Amino acid sequence: MTHNTPLPALNRQFVSHFGEMGSRWGINRTVGQIYALLYLSPTPLNADQIAETLEFSRSNVSMGLKELQAWRLVQLRHQPGDRREYFEAPQDVWEIFRRLAEERRRREIEPTQSMLRAAMLEEASTDDERYAQQRMRDMYELIDRLMSWFDDVQRLSPETAMQLMGMGTAVTRLLEFKDRISGKKGKSLPAED
Repeated sequence: MTHNTPLPALNRQFVSHFGEMGSRWGINRTVGQIYALLYLSPTPLNADQIAETLEFSRSNVSMGLKELQAWRLVQLRHQPGDRREYFEAPQDVWEIFRRLAEERRRREIEPTQSMLRAAMLEEASTDDERYAQQRMRDMYELIDRLMSWFDDVQRLSPETAMQLMGMGTAVTRLLEFKDRISGKKGKSLPAED
């Protein structure tokens, strides 16, 4: 994509979709479209190129780029002999996933964990409060276990993580088999077709 070149139909479709999905992911349409454009661009783009390609105001592009930088989803690049700032999305899809997951965790999961920890430390004075605390403890323990698992997955190489994901229910079936041999009862998955 070069300056003044219209966006190809396939790229336009992807950019449009990311704009629509943005609100579902907690970002606005403009930010989603800017990110999609940068993700597909083979070269870094400056704010003027982004604004022209997407037909956005320069101020909307600047605000969108700041938000993407806060999420660490774009990288700033400088071109020799050019004072403008250029932006690009990380090339490694696994790295993009890691950054998104880390930011979502920091912004959404950790505050919930903090609130649950504080609530569990409160002195419960009624049966309703004791029941509520137990429910909160159950939720906290699940979130804590998921975050520990997520930390383990984050440490895996992209290749190993992809292999693990590709194993699908094979891992679950192996654990169920182990439980049957050891005499433990576990929940089984429905049979595959």
